[in-house]
Amino acid sequence: MHLGQRFAVTWQRWHATRALVLIPIGLIITITVVDIHTPETVHLGPLLVVAPAITVAMGGVWLTGLIGVLAVVAQVVIAVFHGGLTTPNHICQIIGLTILSMLAVIVCLVRDRRRAELAQVRSVSEAAQRALLRPLPRRLGTLRLSCTYLAAAKEARIGGDLYAVAHTGNHTRVLIGDVRGKGLNAVGEAAALMGAFQEAAHHHATLPALASALDRSAGRYSAQFLGSDDEAEEHFITALLLEIPDDGSVARLTHCGHPPPLLISRGQVTSVPSSAAPPLGLCGLTQDIRTSHTFPFEAGDTLLLYTDGLAEARDSSGAFYPLEERLAQWTKCHPDRSLSASSTTSSLTPAGPSATMPPCSPYDERQQRTPDTSAAS
Repeated sequence: MHLGQRFAVTWQRWHATRALVLIPIGLIITITVVDIHTPETVHLGPLLVVAPAITVAMGGVWLTGLIGVLAVVAQVVIAVFHGGLTTPNHICQIIGLTILSMLAVIVCLVRDRRRAELAQVRSVSEAAQRALLRPLPRRLGTLRLSCTYLAAAKEARIGGDLYAVAHTGNHTRVLIGDVRGKGLNAVGEAAALMGAFQEAAHHHATLPALASALDRSAGRYSAQFLGSDDEAEEHFITALLLEIPDDGSVARLTHCGHPPPLLISRGQVTSVPSSAAPPLGLCGLTQDIRTSHTFPFEAGDTLLLYTDGLAEARDSSGAFYPLEERLAQWTKCHPDRSLSASSTTSSLTPAGPSATMPPCSPYDERQQRTPDTSAAS
């Protein structure tokens, strides 16, 4: 970094921390004045080292160095008024304070370099995570889509939960799933399944056939990349596959061990019934018994898909999050606003004449209404 850039960074930090900087400056002034007015047998000068030490926590290299110089100058002033600069005691104090101030600057320099490296790593990580789990388009086919995703890890944007959509022919297919486990293995499995879905969704006529293809894909990934894992045989992915025709008032669902979706229709919230099949990735342990379930999905309806992170959330008393109860309070809200209120959901909503409805305004029953689909991760 050039000298001009360093100065600019230092100037910005000065504006951000100018109030805190008064603390070490005030310490330097106070210690100097008090030491000058005390007997020569009392030495408060060594306390000046506190000023550059605490500046490390609030400023950069240049600010820490400046405070260190002021502390050394203050020590020199104290020496002038207390016996002169040539006394061994004052010489040792000045040298010691200079060395400690230089160490504070070095610590600050190392910290800033590591911060810069960490910022670069985070930027690369965020770009990679955004590439793996791309934001849903606002509209796809006749659907209007919204989503919210909160990973369990504080610094992560994605985890083992996943969702994907694909428009094939005259219908839209939706996938939402949850990989067993955490960490990089879960992220890898989620990425592999989303990639397989984007391709397989265009080559299989029915949802059960699509689910079987994804099951085989998940099994191959586990065998190839998780073979050395002691728990490789216990890896699986719960999933829901949804198919929504562009025209019509029904939707189809294939359930693979995932929490059932919630249908919001005419102000009522109901769980969509379906026959559950084993999760994906267990193709070697179970027979292919997946089926497709059809349910009404009319104009104005909203379908909420979610993962267990939402349904199993608890408060400080250990009570589970009342998902259906809370969702019933948002039946007249725009899906985007509902997701913001829950903070743990993602939504997919069919587009149409009612797509211009303002957030959280009641549905106008007199308007032509279009089905809404929501998914949560």
